[in-house]
Amino acid sequence: MTGTVDEPERTVRAVRVVAVRGGRTEIRPDRIVGEEPMEIRAAGPDGRAPVSVAVTMRTPGHDEELAVGFLVTEGLIRPGDVTATTFGDVATTAQPENEVTVHLARSLDPAAIATRNFVATASCGICGKASLDQVAVRCDPLGAGPLVAPAILVALPAALRSAQALFEATGGIHAAGLFDAAGGLLLLREDVGRHNALDKVVGAAALAGELPLNDRVLLVSGRVSFEIVQKAAVAGIPIVAAISAPTDLAVDAARRLSMTLIGFLRGDGFNVYTGEERVALGESVGRTPEVERAPEIGRTP
Repeated sequence: MTGTVDEPERTVRAVRVVAVRGGRTEIRPDRIVGEEPMEIRAAGPDGRAPVSVAVTMRTPGHDEELAVGFLVTEGLIRPGDVTATTFGDVATTAQPENEVTVHLARSLDPAAIATRNFVATASCGICGKASLDQVAVRCDPLGAGPLVAPAILVALPAALRSAQALFEATGGIHAAGLFDAAGGLLLLREDVGRHNALDKVVGAAALAGELPLNDRVLLVSGRVSFEIVQKAAVAGIPIVAAISAPTDLAVDAARRLSMTLIGFLRGDGFNVYTGEERVALGESVGRTPEVERAPEIGRTP
């Protein structure tokens, strides 16, 4: 795997903007990130018509990886099930580049897909699922994973940022980067949706036969939601770090999955929310009393 990023024409678009800076106004060109719907389909080996699984809003590029990664992280297929990926038929599909079919070595039950009701958006991959039972995906417990030094962790954001070609062009796109325990960037994917960026990373690893990623570190731009933790766990990633904050459900899920979850990875510091045993903190870790439970919003004492 490599850290390179391709940039199809539909990934970045040129626009005209009226820029206001310091009271001055000028008309100038700008570049914005692309966002288009993509239908993910699955086809078994029995010659049946492909089954539509989901439609997600994404930034075009690495679309086969996104489709495979989505099916893997949603628990619908195993990495070894994939035999090929194809785009839509130009003879029957108006936008064949926005339709990806993942061909499988085993049959996939259409009824199982239909009950999950996937309607993914750029900001939320679980929107539209019909019940809470459809949110959780079972996965194997995470292994021991690597031990990572704080100096390695604090260097990751700069490595991620320097490789973000699309962010450099547009300033408006998320990234997921896969690192080794020494801080080397192995793979970077960018997308308007942070969960899509992660699915592209997982899909690339699946297609390369590299899952589970049990000796890797994942860094995501922005915050960490429950879904990011779950998708990373399905891929076997034991350490997940983020530039911003985790949600409470993400922390609960990481603790349950024995994952190391790191937030606010900025400058020379970070917070370890769970799994501190994978961070080489030494013997100087100070202890403070347990924090009090936060007051409920809207309730008076």
